[in-house]
Formats: sequence, C-alpha cells, structure tokens
Amino acid sequence: MGGDLSSAPFSIALRVYYQDTDAGGVTFHAAYLEFFERSRIEWLREHGFDSRTMTGDFRCLFIVRKLQIEYRRPARLDDLLQVTTEIQRLGRAQLTFFQQVIRGRELLVEAAVNLACVDIADLRPMPIPEAIRERCAADVNAQPRTKSIDVRGYLS
Repeated sequence: MGGDLSSAPFSIALRVYYQDTDAGGVTFHAAYLEFFERSRIEWLREHGFDSRTMTGDFRCLFIVRKLQIEYRRPARLDDLLQVTTEIQRLGRAQLTFFQQVIRGRELLVEAAVNLACVDIADLRPMPIPEAIRERCAADVNAQPRTKSIDVRGYLS
C-alpha cells in the first residue's frame, strides 16, 4: 500500500464500482470524498494509528473542517485509481492533507482537506496527541512538496 514516505506520497489503489457511479457510468462527485477518506484512514493505519487507537488511547477523532476540491477529469466504472495522501500543513489542533486521484498518469481530482482534532466525548477541539504530531511533523519535513491546487486563501 504505502511506500517510502520520504520520497513519494502515500498511495492506495481503488477500483471504481457501480455504486460509485451515476447512470452514465461516471464517478459521482461525492464518491471522491469517500476515496479521500479511505486513503487518509489507511495513511493513519500505516503510521500506527488505527481507529481503535484514536478513539481508545487518544480519545480523539479527526473531522473534516474545510475542503477545497478541483475536479479535472472524470473516472469511470471499473477504472483502477491511485489515491495519494500527504500532509501539507500541521497546526496545533488541525492538519491539512493534500490528496489526489490519479488514473495511470492522468490527474483526475485533487483536494486540500483540513481536519480538526476533536475530543470524542464532546467533539470540542483538542491538541493533536504528541505521538501523532511527531509522526506528522516527520512527514511534513521529509521533503519539499509541490502542489497544483491553489490553497493560498484556503489555509488562512
């Protein structure tokens, strides 16, 4: 699934199923949000932070706070896609992922997804647990990143 995190973004492979498409066999726009979610969950799992660890040990969740997405080309039924995930920005109680959906060498969709870390009891913001913060900081510092999505106003 993942690879060398210092040289390439984390990536998972997904197939477009019938349930992901509209009547014309084109991937429904909201399906990409599910693809991005799966990739972020697998990124966390790859780093040792599965759902049980997050809710049990750390007593927190990451919830989507803000989303910027650009649809470039549609995916179609049965397409095999790669969904990449990398940290773009790390804050005290938030982190922003840059994600892409790629078919072969063709960029289909890209997004900047800002997540807030919240306490599972009351859903109030809380600092990102130190173990998660350290792993995220290592990835942020691993390599310079270039993005094609314009997120200047988005990150403020």
